[in-house]
Amino acid sequence: MGRVYDEIDGRIREFLLAQKVFFVATAPSALDGHVNVSPKGLSDSFAVLGPHRVAYLEYGGSGVETIAHLRDNGRIVLMVCAFDGPPKIVRLHGKGREVMAEEPAAAELLTAFPAAPHPGLRSIIVIDVERISDSCGYGVPLMEYQGDRDLLVQFWSRKSPQETADYRSTRNAHSIDGVAVFAGD
Repeated sequence: MGRVYDEIDGRIREFLLAQKVFFVATAPSALDGHVNVSPKGLSDSFAVLGPHRVAYLEYGGSGVETIAHLRDNGRIVLMVCAFDGPPKIVRLHGKGREVMAEEPAAAELLTAFPAAPHPGLRSIIVIDVERISDSCGYGVPLMEYQGDRDLLVQFWSRKSPQETADYRSTRNAHSIDGVAVFAGD
């Protein structure tokens, strides 16, 4: 059954990096705010930066909940499930922050993602992991990976910098709870 680990060791690191999809959950401090869960994928979009630090590439999309929630309270959990091979689920609880793609610190972080596509990259989410646990995953179905979808990369590859800024200011300016995120970009 489940176990809590002191750090992301080599075995856990290998497991995390071998999975093709992971899920991110955040919530605002307000009791009436919406909890958000997002699936994440794209090859090479997740990195282990150390025994208590991970990061993932966050692309522009239909919402901006993760950034809004991290700015509010920093709480985040990643869940990584094995959809092939032995059943296993790993959860990483911690405090996260966004490093916007335009920030100087992003260039250094991007070296951890050398093969990942970057069109539409909005931020890099960095998580200081406070709790590492696993569970059996017996109820997770077996599924066969067929490849990454290329639609997100195609979508952002067609956008100019001005179109990207317009998208953010019109579609990602506020979270679903009305928190201003990119207003004024």
